[in-house]
Amino acid sequence: MKVSEAEAITGGLSKPSKMPGFSYNLPAARCQTGAKLAQIPGSTCAGCYALKGRYRFQNVKDAMQRRLDSLVHPQWTAAMTVQINSKLRHGHSWFRWHDSGDLQSVQHLKNIFEVCKATPGVKHWLPTREAQYLKLMDPAIVPTNLTIRFSSHMIGQRPVTWWPNTSTVGEDGANRTSHVQNSRLCPASKQGNQCRDCRACWDLNVPNVEYVKH
Repeated sequence: MKVSEAEAITGGLSKPSKMPGFSYNLPAARCQTGAKLAQIPGSTCAGCYALKGRYRFQNVKDAMQRRLDSLVHPQWTAAMTVQINSKLRHGHSWFRWHDSGDLQSVQHLKNIFEVCKATPGVKHWLPTREAQYLKLMDPAIVPTNLTIRFSSHMIGQRPVTWWPNTSTVGEDGANRTSHVQNSRLCPASKQGNQCRDCRACWDLNVPNVEYVKH
């Protein structure tokens, strides 16, 4: 399959300016849990960045909708694999799933597993709030090049204990959760909202990453 054919099937990849590599985004309004949390003050999704700014441009919304529609395409897994491996050949070895949006089904998660297995030279990171799908998975079957982080729902909330890798959100200087053992504080807020050389989110050996509310 040619890269152009793969892009036509999946809607193409996204390239967040913050990230060291490429991503794949879906409409935040279609997050099954996040869309509800966005209506709750004090939640990590209240004021969601993916519901404002450039994400509101019609061309961006149309592109995300095409990606959402593509999830049921029978060649979606193969097409994603082609694109990610193509980026790897150009030096992009880090991939984030869903800089906007979240898991849509168990099959969606299983398909991501297959893509990760077929792109062993890439480190993948998948943040999610969709506990209903993650709880059906044994962490032992997750591909070793994929770090899934379950994201706490409320600002200042401690990480869950039923999944090995998590993320939390605290306000700068308050509601710290960094007392969690081996928790890493995201440095992006101190370095122009960029990951730069930090790869904690992708690191299976980092149990929890804490973000500063923004």
